[in-house]
Amino acid sequence: MTVHRTEAPTRAAPLRSTVPQRMDRLPWSTFHWKVVIALGITWVLDGIEITIAGSIADRLRDQQTLGFSSGQVGLTASIYLLGEVFGALFFGRLADRLGRRKLFIATLGVYLVGNGLTALSMNFAFFAVTRFIAGAGIGGEYAALNSAIDELIPSRHRGHADLAVNGTYWLGAMIGAAANLAFLNPALFGLDVGWRLGLLVGPVIGALIWGLRRTLPESPRWLLTHGRPAEAERVVDDIERQVERGGARLEPVPESEGIELRPRPPVSYRELARILFRDYRKRSVLGFMLMVTQSFLYNAIFFTYALILAEFYDIHGGAVAYFIFPFAVGNLMGPFVLGRLFDTVGRRRMIGATYCASGLLLFATGWLFAAGMLSAVTQTVLWCVIFFIASAAASSAYLTVSEIFPVEMRAQAISFFFAVSMLFGGVVAPWLFATLIGDGADPWRVFAGYAVGAVLMVAGGLTAYRWGVDAERRSLESVAIPLSAVTVRAGDTSASGLTGGLTSHVRRTPGNLTKDEYYRS
Repeated sequence: MTVHRTEAPTRAAPLRSTVPQRMDRLPWSTFHWKVVIALGITWVLDGIEITIAGSIADRLRDQQTLGFSSGQVGLTASIYLLGEVFGALFFGRLADRLGRRKLFIATLGVYLVGNGLTALSMNFAFFAVTRFIAGAGIGGEYAALNSAIDELIPSRHRGHADLAVNGTYWLGAMIGAAANLAFLNPALFGLDVGWRLGLLVGPVIGALIWGLRRTLPESPRWLLTHGRPAEAERVVDDIERQVERGGARLEPVPESEGIELRPRPPVSYRELARILFRDYRKRSVLGFMLMVTQSFLYNAIFFTYALILAEFYDIHGGAVAYFIFPFAVGNLMGPFVLGRLFDTVGRRRMIGATYCASGLLLFATGWLFAAGMLSAVTQTVLWCVIFFIASAAASSAYLTVSEIFPVEMRAQAISFFFAVSMLFGGVVAPWLFATLIGDGADPWRVFAGYAVGAVLMVAGGLTAYRWGVDAERRSLESVAIPLSAVTVRAGDTSASGLTGGLTSHVRRTPGNLTKDEYYRS
C-alpha cells in the first residue's frame, strides 16, 4: 500500500492530498459500524428524551407531582428545544474551529449533566432550566456528529447510512415508551418517583457509550483543511489498516486524483453569511425549507401526542406508551426501508416525493380526526403510515444540510439550519398545538394546526424538486468545493454538483479550475 505524506503547508506552497479519495474508496467495515453506533447514539438519546417528556406530560399536571398546567407542559417542551438552538449555534461554531472529536465528547457530557439534574426537579423553574441545559447538549451534538459521520462514511454509503442513523431517533422513542410502561405504572412506582426514573434512562445509556466514542479519531477531512495534513494521513493510514485486517484489499490512490488545498483562517460570521446567502443562496433556501417544515410537523405532533390521547380518547399515564410504541416502530422502519432509494433513485426525487406524500396524508388524517371518524387505535395506525414516509423525509433534511456546504463551515451550516428550524418549527409548534388542544373541546382547532403542517411539508417537497442537489454517490468535495481548495479536477464541478448557487460562477475549462474560477471574486 502506498502511503502519501505531505509536509505542513505554507502560504506559498499549497498541499495536495488524496485523503478524501482514500476515505471514499473504503468498503464498509467494522470501523464504520463503530462510527454510526458511537455517534448515532445521540439520536437515540434525543428520541428517549422527547418520548419520555411527551409521555410524562399528563403525569406532570398531577397535583401529587409538580402540578404543571397544560401551558407549562407545552412550554417546557419549547424550552428544551430552545436549549437545542443555543447548543447548536454555540457548539457548532466550536466544532468547525476546534474539531469534531472534542465537541462530540464535550456535548455528551453537557447532556448527561442536564438531564440527570432534571430528575431532581421540585418546581417549574428548576425543571425548565435543566431541560434547557440538556437540550443545549443535544443541539451541540447534532452539529458535531453529523459533520463527523458525513466526513468518515464513504460516499456510496453516505445517504442510507445517514438516514439510518437519523432514524434511530425512533429506536430511542421505543426505548422511552417501553421504559414508561414500567415507570409510569403506579402499581410499581409512586406518582412522583416513576417519571424521575424515566428521565435517567438516557443518561445511563449515554454514560455507557462514552468509552466507545472516545476511541473514534478526528475527521481527517477537518484536519486536512486546518493545516494538519500529517495527522490526517496518519488517521487514514490507521483506518485503512483496520479495514485490511478485515480482509479487504485496498488499491492505492494516484496523486493525480488528489485535491490541492491551502489552509485558511476559520470562517467568520460575516463570511458565513456571505457564503450562505450569496454563493449558496438556493441551497440555503432548500435547507431552510426542509428543516423548518419537518421540524414543525414532528415537534407539533410528537410533543403533544400524549395530550391528544388524554383529552380526546381518555388515555392517560403509562397506557400512552402502548400507542407511542407502534408509532415509533413505523418511524424507525421508514429510513431503513426507504434509505437506499436516496442513493439509487436519487436525493432530489426521493426527498420531494416523501415530503409531498407525508403532507397530503397528514391533511387527510387530520380531517378524519376532526370529523370524529377515528379512534385511538385507528389514529395510531394512520400515524404509523404517515410517519413511515415522513421519518425518511425528516432524516433526509439533516442529510441535505450536512453535505451541501463546504467542509470548513459544515458544522456551522448544520447548526444554523437546525437552529432556524427549531425556532420556527420546534419552539413555537409544541406550545401552539398544546394551546389548540386545550381541554379537548374543539378538534377542528387541532385540525387547523395539522393543515398548516401539511401545507408546509408539501412546500418543502416542491422546493426539493426545484432546487434539490443530486449528491448521491458523490464525494463531499465535489458536492461542495472546499473553501480552502486551490485547484480541483474539472470533472468534480458538474452542474448537478453545483446546483443552487455556484453553477453560474464556474468557467467550463479543461484541466484544473482555480479557486477564483468557481467562486465569485
